[in-house]
Amino acid sequence: MTITLRPILLPDFEVPHFRPEIPADIYASRADTAYAQAGKDWLVVYADREHLANMAFLTGFEPRFEEALLILGKGGRRVLVTGNESQSYAPLAGLAGIEVVLCQTLSLMGQTRADKPNLEDMLGEIGLGKGDTIGLVGWKYLGPEEWRGPLPTFQVPAFVVDTLRAVAGDPKAVTDATSILMHPENGLRAVVDVHEIAAMEWAAARASAAVWRIVQGAREGDNEFLAASRMDYAGEPLSCHVMFASASPAAPVIGLRSPNGRTLRKDDGVTTAVGYWGGLSCRAGLFTDHNDAFLDLAKAYFKGLIAWYDVADIGVTGGEMFARVTEALNAGGIDQALNPGHLVGHDEWVHTPVRPDSTEKLRSGMPFQVDIIPVPMKDNWTLNHEDSVTFADDALRQQLKSLYPAVHVRIEARRAFIRQEIGVELKPCLLPMSHAPLALPPFWLASDKLLSLA
Repeated sequence: MTITLRPILLPDFEVPHFRPEIPADIYASRADTAYAQAGKDWLVVYADREHLANMAFLTGFEPRFEEALLILGKGGRRVLVTGNESQSYAPLAGLAGIEVVLCQTLSLMGQTRADKPNLEDMLGEIGLGKGDTIGLVGWKYLGPEEWRGPLPTFQVPAFVVDTLRAVAGDPKAVTDATSILMHPENGLRAVVDVHEIAAMEWAAARASAAVWRIVQGAREGDNEFLAASRMDYAGEPLSCHVMFASASPAAPVIGLRSPNGRTLRKDDGVTTAVGYWGGLSCRAGLFTDHNDAFLDLAKAYFKGLIAWYDVADIGVTGGEMFARVTEALNAGGIDQALNPGHLVGHDEWVHTPVRPDSTEKLRSGMPFQVDIIPVPMKDNWTLNHEDSVTFADDALRQQLKSLYPAVHVRIEARRAFIRQEIGVELKPCLLPMSHAPLALPPFWLASDKLLSLA
């Protein structure tokens, strides 16, 4: 396999303007399925400003400043428990038939508690009571090796857990139901519908276009704020802080940090990442126009990326993907810091079947980020290419083409670019969601030059 660096013009794939709305009946189906799979009298979903993804997926609502609970019960009961500020925001929910109940203990401190201060009372008024069984969804769940306590524990604030146990009258009646949404193979958010795919394409395309504007616009003498501002942020909902970091030779690049006033200089290491609800994009490289040693490293890394696209397929196990990508990277003298790919949603990382020895299989409808972070990196070197793809079988692709023809056209244009310019033939089941698909410029002062197969 021969990798070359050559000038490649990125086409105008069109950046989508309007985010497709999730139909109300889809939210209803998600909520009903989650409740049925829980098999309990009540299903309670926790959310706060950072941990909003599960609730947003089920309802289209997410709390802006405070905590909230979604309570699903028999007979199609759908109750949203909010604090003072989210109560006025709740009408934006896409899930029909929601009862909005105020519980002011979910409000920020110092705001009034004069009307509805007690969560236990509110739950009782809704109908939860002694003898009920309750499934509780947090922002993640623990594996068996992570917890040995006599009772289950939860990734949810203690006051919520304590209150639910008091209401049910038996601590054992409250069980963790988070895996219903977040299991890496069977979770409701691991395999999404055509409407969610269209919404995620909007996010992935816009985030990657923002990153591409930053990379192409960066100039010597810029400070990091100026360089990052070229993303042209338009108010899209963020899944994480915008990242931009640089470092001079012999200093590490701290990739997760936000931009500061540091001035960019030639030979710096530099990285940026932008994540919106549904997709994150990242590019990292050397802030120069050429460096032979770094180019050799970039080529070895690019072979690892190609290996990902080569092995990725519906039905392939996550363990096989992990092994194949690791093998390709190791052949070039590098390894990976985390996992070579993970599920994505309203949160930047949902879960991943791609782990050592995993038997969980890739499925049609899985929204993925190709996320390979190479290690070790010497001096101030940094390298990364992270973008979103979605797995879709023929039936799902046809559904996407029928319901969202503009999304289909953009995806097929990206596929053609990858084949014709990058030299990689994607399987039909892989839907590239990025505005800069498989486009890796290792040198930011020569960002018109991309790696490709000869």
